[in-house]
Amino acid sequence: MIDRPPTTGNRTIHHPSPGRRDQIATPVCIPCRLPPIDAAVWHNDTMLIYAGIDEAGYGPMLGPLCVGCSVFTVDDADPADGPPNLWERLDDVVTRGGRDARRRIAVDDSKKLKGSNQAKAHPLRHLERGVLSFLSTRTSPEPGERGHAPPATDDALFALTGTDLPTTVATPWYQSDTPLPVAHDADALAIDAARLDRGMTAAGVRLIDLQCEAIDAGEFNRRLSAGSNKASINLDAVARHVVRIRAVSRAVDHAAVPRIICDRQGGRSHYRQWLQDCFPTASIRILGETVSVSRYRLDDADGSFVIGFETGSEDRHLPIALASMTAKYLRELAMVRMNRFFRERLPELKPTAGYVQDGRRFVKEVAPVIETAGIDRLQFIRTS
Repeated sequence: MIDRPPTTGNRTIHHPSPGRRDQIATPVCIPCRLPPIDAAVWHNDTMLIYAGIDEAGYGPMLGPLCVGCSVFTVDDADPADGPPNLWERLDDVVTRGGRDARRRIAVDDSKKLKGSNQAKAHPLRHLERGVLSFLSTRTSPEPGERGHAPPATDDALFALTGTDLPTTVATPWYQSDTPLPVAHDADALAIDAARLDRGMTAAGVRLIDLQCEAIDAGEFNRRLSAGSNKASINLDAVARHVVRIRAVSRAVDHAAVPRIICDRQGGRSHYRQWLQDCFPTASIRILGETVSVSRYRLDDADGSFVIGFETGSEDRHLPIALASMTAKYLRELAMVRMNRFFRERLPELKPTAGYVQDGRRFVKEVAPVIETAGIDRLQFIRTS
């Protein structure tokens, strides 16, 4: 778990104090639909670095807040055309919906792909197939059926995605790992991943990073006590992902200007001041602020990037949809651990997804275990 403000080079990124509101001297009046970004905003190259950031677990009282991030390179992408539609470009191997006669891999908003716990099919089947298949294209050196096996346990998956769950004596419910995959045959997933890898290579698309930060209840509550609020905790994780995206982008092409898309939370439409606090030496240009899209270009000594915050972004940007799926899948695996710990001690206990109403039921029923195991409720239950 990152316990300090992120850094880039020798410079610390400073985050705004809680409750601080954006202050922009001159409002920018533009149409609700922003035009494509002028090609001059980008590095003059045909390769686009295209990243998405999204969260899962913002509202529950139990389990981690997970913030996922996916980063792609896209060949022959003209910035004047706006963001590429990767669903169209990868149509041979990727689809939106869960049902597909061609057995393509579903990539969509995680809320649409997470199945019902009451259904016959495993509720994580689409999330798992998508996340593990894409991850295998990142970790495998060459296309082909060999080398695309999924990670054998959730511990291995957490390591590959930089997901740091607390597994100390203070959080015993996270100490047991889970064999993977949970909803598929490993050999079948390897074949799916190899097919996806070949399709992405043919389309000039490459996944270069897939990460997820997990902020569990103890760390969440510590930050609240230090003066943060729920929204700022989420945005802090977004800022850390942006720093990593920039580093990954520079490793691919030092002069590239990555395009980063974030899902917009709540009614906020102004992010300039927050960005300035995160990147204090950057020059920031407002490309547009509307009721649905806020977009900025930042330039500093480390290079340039364009970042946008959009409502309903999972429907328009495949990197956001994959980030959403990654965050949701890894959060669900964390909840599998939690439920298993308590059900081993209370066999009749009904599992929980951690959302407030059912979470209260769960906390009440596991109270004897909390007492006998000496569990600190501030490590287990979010206070906001």
